[in-house]
Amino acid sequence: MKLIVGLGNPGIKYAGTRHNIGFDVIDELADQLGVELSEAKHKGVYAIARKGTEKVILLKPLTYMNLSGESIGEVMRYYNIDTDDVMVVYDDLDLPHGKIRLRQKGSAGGHNGIKSTIEHLGTDQFKRVRVGIGRPDGPVKIVDYVLGRFSDDERNLMNEAVKKSAAACLNAIDHTFIDVMNQFNQ
Repeated sequence: MKLIVGLGNPGIKYAGTRHNIGFDVIDELADQLGVELSEAKHKGVYAIARKGTEKVILLKPLTYMNLSGESIGEVMRYYNIDTDDVMVVYDDLDLPHGKIRLRQKGSAGGHNGIKSTIEHLGTDQFKRVRVGIGRPDGPVKIVDYVLGRFSDDERNLMNEAVKKSAAACLNAIDHTFIDVMNQFNQ
């Protein structure tokens, strides 16, 4: 069983914001796999899908970004999922808009959702799909930037990044993560 987690903040207020790009990828995956995130347990909403013979949990933690690890940890314990089978999708300020980067492990890099995930999993050894949201131009506070919405031009780039991120996640179910990294990290 695989667990794919998209990080974001719950509620209409945050829908479509830069910080919720992980939720957007989970929505895309749910559409492609023909499931609806209708289970509300473990401090999140999720669905169990199938890709071939593999069961895949698609999870959106509802704990708000800074406590995402609580939900991820609960789902992992309940379903007895190993960290090797976890993939987390999230926004990254250090990548240009629309660029994606896959990693097998690493530090939180200042991202509070990843910091919480590392804390609750007890390791930084889990797969990640980082989706670039760029940095703000001018003197904009980071919190205001990540909780802001994309411009129309940015949104077009981000729609493509969501599709590409979903494709990377689906490929990682059937192939080694190294192979998927080689394919998508270009």
